[in-house]
Amino acid sequence: RKNLNALDLAAGTGDLLLALFSNNGNISSAVALDMSAEMLAVAERKIARKNLQNTISLVRADASEIPFPENSFDAVTIAFGIRNVPDVDIALEQMYRVLKPDGRVIILEFALPENIVMKTLFLLYLRTFVPAVGAIFSGDYKAYRYLNKTVETFLSREELCRAMQNAGFIDVSIVPLTFGVVCIYTGDKPGRL
Repeated sequence: RKNLNALDLAAGTGDLLLALFSNNGNISSAVALDMSAEMLAVAERKIARKNLQNTISLVRADASEIPFPENSFDAVTIAFGIRNVPDVDIALEQMYRVLKPDGRVIILEFALPENIVMKTLFLLYLRTFVPAVGAIFSGDYKAYRYLNKTVETFLSREELCRAMQNAGFIDVSIVPLTFGVVCIYTGDKPGRL
């Protein structure tokens, strides 16, 4: 559809929204929502460089308490953030609430591959390589151990789909990418009767 209004949760430094604007001419306005003022400050500079400051708004808020009325957005996105919200069910209910009828939620998130060989290699990579390289460049080994812990303990693909359906989304689907290491989950809010 044309003239879409999008909301990106856990927007961080704005990369996802900027990519959406670069690749989809149907988005006319958007909001980048994140809890971190520092991340949003970086996003603000990037948005200004692309001359989109009149098109993309920045809001500091929690994805579990979205400060917009019902039926505000055509699309809600969240990339690599759903596994970090304190209560996935509440966040999904909030996404559903602010979506317009016929709106779509799009979730990009890490997943454990279903293939046992790929799963073993991915876990080895997450548990050893990522923290070691992260420690070399940042000096913070623990921060990079956090990644594998959240990926390993997060909902399975089926559990996340079930949680989306429980929140009211229909036509929930999964598209696995990169050997199943990352998945795109989509769900729609039913239209008006």
